[in-house]
Amino acid sequence: MSSPQEQLVAQLARLKELSGLSLRALAREAGLSSSSLSRYLTGQLVPPWEAVVALCRAVGRDPRPLRAVWGEAAKAGPVPAPRRNDLPADLFDFTGRAAEAGLVEELLGTAGAVAIDGMAGVGKTSLAVHVAHRLAPSYPDGGLYLDLHGFTPGHEPVEPHVGLGRLLDALGVTHPPAGTAERGALWRSELSRRRVLVVLDNAVDAEQVRPLLPGAGKSAVLVTSRHRLVDLDTVPPVSLEPLAEADAARLFGQAAGVALSGEEAVDQVLRECGGLPLALRMAGARLRHRPGWTVAVLADRLRTSPSRFDSVFGMSLHQLDPGQRRVFRLLGVLPGADFDPAVAGAVADLPPERVAAVLEELVDVHLVQEPSPGRYRMHDLIRRYAADLAAAEEPQGEAALRRVLNHYLAQAVAHERTLPSPYRREPAPGDPAQAMAWFDLEYVNLVACLDAAVRLGVDEVVAELPQAMRVWFFRHRGTDDQARLLDAAAAAAGRLGRDRQRAMLLADLGFARAAAGRLTEALAAYQLAEQSNPDDDVAAGLALRIGFVRRDRGELEAAQLHFRRARELFEKIGSRAGQAQALAFDGWVTLHLGRRDEAVELARASAALADGPGQITGLGILGLALAAEDPATSLRTLHEALRLAEENRLPHNQAWCHLHLGVALRVIGSLDEALEHHRRALELLEPLTEVQLEIDCRHAHAETARLAGRYDEALALLDRVIEVAGELGRPYDEKRARDARGIVVASTPGDRPG
Repeated sequence: MSSPQEQLVAQLARLKELSGLSLRALAREAGLSSSSLSRYLTGQLVPPWEAVVALCRAVGRDPRPLRAVWGEAAKAGPVPAPRRNDLPADLFDFTGRAAEAGLVEELLGTAGAVAIDGMAGVGKTSLAVHVAHRLAPSYPDGGLYLDLHGFTPGHEPVEPHVGLGRLLDALGVTHPPAGTAERGALWRSELSRRRVLVVLDNAVDAEQVRPLLPGAGKSAVLVTSRHRLVDLDTVPPVSLEPLAEADAARLFGQAAGVALSGEEAVDQVLRECGGLPLALRMAGARLRHRPGWTVAVLADRLRTSPSRFDSVFGMSLHQLDPGQRRVFRLLGVLPGADFDPAVAGAVADLPPERVAAVLEELVDVHLVQEPSPGRYRMHDLIRRYAADLAAAEEPQGEAALRRVLNHYLAQAVAHERTLPSPYRREPAPGDPAQAMAWFDLEYVNLVACLDAAVRLGVDEVVAELPQAMRVWFFRHRGTDDQARLLDAAAAAAGRLGRDRQRAMLLADLGFARAAAGRLTEALAAYQLAEQSNPDDDVAAGLALRIGFVRRDRGELEAAQLHFRRARELFEKIGSRAGQAQALAFDGWVTLHLGRRDEAVELARASAALADGPGQITGLGILGLALAAEDPATSLRTLHEALRLAEENRLPHNQAWCHLHLGVALRVIGSLDEALEHHRRALELLEPLTEVQLEIDCRHAHAETARLAGRYDEALALLDRVIEVAGELGRPYDEKRARDARGIVVASTPGDRPG
């Protein structure tokens, strides 16, 4: 007959089954911690009655029938301690891993087995032993430990029949049968009558482990391995990543035996150790046993002696064949954050099917991570290890890197050609959304490629890569990366004698600087581009962009002349999209010069010429121009522009549409709704680099806030404009904001703000 504790555990397990929820979700529904609920479900703790009631209510059950069995379980007290415990001692400085430990405990309670995998030194055994000690009271018939020596230097992996003999001996079966199958059957039979927790450490593969798994019953097994044991279908995996920064710092401090501050040297040590518990403990111990050293000395030694961790990583590397080791070394020369199989194929000069198989092996031994299907990355410390090996053993490393640069450039050019752009008449066949998603995914790698090309002096890649990113940059403009890349590209094009390309790159550089709010620098770049005597295609774009700068400096008549010059040139070269943009901004200037009817006609002409998202500018300016005379059409037009911006995932244009919706609603008199659109515009701009649009949004928002009587809000907005304009050397915007601030102060009733 089962004990009261076991009866209660069975009832609680039934409640969890009825809920259909995970352990964490059920704990959240019941208002309990997941760790406490885990202990209740494994019998480690008897829950208080309030917790039983909460669980019953979470699944819609009456708790009263459980009162008697709960009372008996509570009287019986703690579960008896295990009769046998072969587990190694728990680490006194075990740190972090709360989420992983909770998941392991949950899976042990449901599946009865878990395989913890991860690279050498990441703390697999530490976690398994720690969890086993925590759960020991739930397994009264023993806690067993067996090192399978799957990766122990100087040891052959333990054969399954030998492992079974040792485990059976631990249970008191001193004369097991000879055959592996017979031993396995006896082992499962013994476990079915017991409640034992078994730790099988350092497994080499699934075949070594499979005969050692328990069968039916309440025993459980924890397996650790450097390989992901995908062939053990009934054993769910838990993969360990390096420790998070806070946990890494805590562990290093404990190992070093010193209290650590947030000094830069500590951060350097943490980076060098890469979040690996083994590396952190080694580094901490080195500092503790060298009292004459400071953390800065240790950081310097680690930085200049990466081979100190060869013993950690070499154990995984030595499992590979020569071809796999070569791929691993060459991955160390890759620029960027992550990569796909095509990039790995380029660096190793291997066909896709071959490199895919190698990557799978590298993932299995945890030298490479696969955070999402088909995307790979190396931990920084492992990447550095691979790079050091490549520098020492790969004379063709630079050639491999050049193959990667050319691969990325070819991919960028191919994807860019499928994107709609005012710079071409028709895009190439392809999915524009997929192309933009590729640029989103690979952006960090593309920047890293250009930096690598600059270091190597590969001017062809330096000059061409930013041009292949120009449509993507138009949607993410104004970043420091963009300006830096375009500056380098223009210089490279000059060295190559490509005047037209240099002019185009300088025009893009000016646009990036203008988006970042640096109007004087933008105008200087445009003027350099004009000195190259560009053809009509490039000159049209330059005229449009110079018009933007003149407009933003408050020089409206000069801006209008440039917009009209741009329209003529775009018409000459047959660019409808370019004409539409020039017409739209001519309309904007005309509206602000007080000629509303003319502005309406220009905006309508712009929208009629454009297609798809190219209509956004014309529709936005049309809606703004109609606000006073035809509010219904104005709002309908502006919402259509916003719809196009949202459908095409254009955050800058979305912010621009919200800005004009706010202004139109202010004109109409719907101030509260107008303020909502102003705030939404600034929310959209927050993660972007678009200083000019931010200044325009804050000005418009401040005026609406003033009219709504929200004087403090208006002043805060204008003070920010004054600050930004002062930092960027924009006297026109600073004066405009100060004038507007004076109006707010004059409008404020009672005590006037300073």
